[in-house]
Amino acid sequence: MKVSALRFAARGSCHSPANGIAAAEVHILEDRGFTPRGGTPAGDADGPGPTRTVRIAIAGQPNVGKSTVFNSLTGLDQHVGNWPGKTVEKKRGLVRYGQVTLELVDLPGTYSLSAHSAEEEIVRDYLLFDPPQAVIVVVGAATLERNLYLVAELMALNVPLVVAVNMMDVAASEGVELDLPSLQAALGLPVTALTASRNEGLDGLLACALATARGPQAAFASRPAPRPEHRPIIRDLTRLLEGSIPSAYPLEWLATKLLEGDPQLTQMARASLPPAALAGLDGLLHAHEDAFLDIVGGRYDWIREVTHSAVRRPRTDVISLTDRIDRVATHPAWGLLTLLTILGVTFWLIYGLATPMVNLLGSATQSLAAVARTALAAWPAWLSGLAIDGLLSGVGMVLAFLPVMVIFFAVLGALEDVGYFARAAYIMDRFMHAIGLHGKSFLPLFLGFGCNVPAALGTRILEDRRSRLMTLLLTPLVPCTARLGVIAFLAPAFFGSRAALVSFLLVVSNILIIALLGLVLGRLMPRQAPPAFIMELPLYHLPVPRTLARFVWRNTRSFIEKAGSIILLASAGVWALSHLPTGDPASSILAWVGRGLEPLGALMGLGDWRMLTALLTSFVAKENTIATLGVLFAGQAQLTPLPALVAAQLAPAAGLAFLVVQLLFIPCAATLSTLRQEAGWRWASVSVLLQLAVSIGMGIAVFQVASRVGYG
Repeated sequence: MKVSALRFAARGSCHSPANGIAAAEVHILEDRGFTPRGGTPAGDADGPGPTRTVRIAIAGQPNVGKSTVFNSLTGLDQHVGNWPGKTVEKKRGLVRYGQVTLELVDLPGTYSLSAHSAEEEIVRDYLLFDPPQAVIVVVGAATLERNLYLVAELMALNVPLVVAVNMMDVAASEGVELDLPSLQAALGLPVTALTASRNEGLDGLLACALATARGPQAAFASRPAPRPEHRPIIRDLTRLLEGSIPSAYPLEWLATKLLEGDPQLTQMARASLPPAALAGLDGLLHAHEDAFLDIVGGRYDWIREVTHSAVRRPRTDVISLTDRIDRVATHPAWGLLTLLTILGVTFWLIYGLATPMVNLLGSATQSLAAVARTALAAWPAWLSGLAIDGLLSGVGMVLAFLPVMVIFFAVLGALEDVGYFARAAYIMDRFMHAIGLHGKSFLPLFLGFGCNVPAALGTRILEDRRSRLMTLLLTPLVPCTARLGVIAFLAPAFFGSRAALVSFLLVVSNILIIALLGLVLGRLMPRQAPPAFIMELPLYHLPVPRTLARFVWRNTRSFIEKAGSIILLASAGVWALSHLPTGDPASSILAWVGRGLEPLGALMGLGDWRMLTALLTSFVAKENTIATLGVLFAGQAQLTPLPALVAAQLAPAAGLAFLVVQLLFIPCAATLSTLRQEAGWRWASVSVLLQLAVSIGMGIAVFQVASRVGYG
């Protein structure tokens, strides 16, 4: 049977934007009113009625541009939270389309609907128990065969589907030719082409989704099925399950999942069946333990059938752009050099572009403080001191290194968007195994350069508990953007033109310390057989400017909000503790605490109690180090930049030790809370004690060695 000869009753025949539903037809749909699945008509069919809301989910495997589609459609009108009972991010956005409001739900990226991860469980439960009016399944044009596996699973749930073939430009650059009318004919589903990075095809996608949500589900031209050997077993299981299983579960789909060995669904089925049926279920599952091979094989047979006439790939001897780049990026030696070069270029950008802006903002903050002193001269001394020396100097100095944060976030976002993260994990796989970790551990560790909180949450991708615990203990040692911002803020004052090189070497040394600790932890924790390292290497593509801008803005806004809340309160608290009970900072509570630590600080060259208390307050948030220094040094040389004031108090060796301790010091409160959530208080406490010992030990060693070689 040839695919091109198939006939079907799919709605909307929208295999390309040009052939999509016209705007006039969309207005006709609106005028007729909209009936949600299982609901009642929304609005009067004979009149304009109220604005209607249609809920549409966006699903897809990782690396297909799903988030780009969502971001392009919703813009900044997004609401971000967590799924009920989960810490996986939930994103929802609203789109006005004529008189219809589309509520778009961005489902987590998932390869299948088997609950082997929190993301897969969320997608499956959402579609079963709270189904939307339609589901847009985003697939990559250049990776169509692989991405259609999720479509095969979704078809078994009988949810209204629209297949959005994204990244048509990437397919063209790889020499892949697609015949989307043939694909639509084979699937029996609406298929639309788009390049979300250029806003191409999005209107046609919305029109298809609206029509699909409104109409009844079309019959599929073909649908995946297990290979013939196990089709009778599916029917036998369906008969056993009938009448005992909650109605939300399609019986044939559930029977298939039981044969695949899905642990959650097997437990649910066993709890629902009467004893006689349970015995029959156990007998069938035990006798057909190899059925999952036929089920998965049947899906791939179906994929080959529907793509036979729809996809034409270049000859095997044609070398694609991705292959050419990967000859370097995934090479054992050149790939590692590439990774180090990216890190070095990042610091070069920071000190070449951000440092002048940091100095300018710092000077502006001090000038503003001087103006405020004159304007608030009539205020009570304690109130003007709190406002100027506490809030303005503290928060203002933190906001001064905002350019550093923007550049870091831009680099991280670009590396993720271009597809480099997976290559970095591949390159580091052998090093991860050398220190007793899994290759996948590199991904959360790399994410730690942005923030340690999502990095700790990212350890959920690790299957075995040993690798996950080790990665959780090492993740807070990765210098996050806030720590790197502190380094970038102070290093020029300590090291002048060598600041970029010193900062680069500090980060490389930090990575070596993490590797050394991994070796130690690997010896202390019982070894297990490492699972296979399987990771998709996505095709390279240019970063999407809008997606990158939104990533930078979202993280920058979070930083500004933190400065306006947590750091604002911390700065006020530091000012109060530095002036109580006598009003003199030298005899304050904070000075008393700092002087109590001076014997320890002296071993690191940090005899000034203000430096020690700045480290302590970084527990609130790492950037709070600068806020505290801004408060404690606020009364000195008002026109002298803060970094210069700090550098004047420390010898070069002590300044180097301070930066080392700052990079390795205990996790911030948010990271500690996440560690407690993911591993419990015992391992969270181990993390704090480990970092405390490592940071102080390294600070002492660096100062003592640097002093003896004549650097101090």
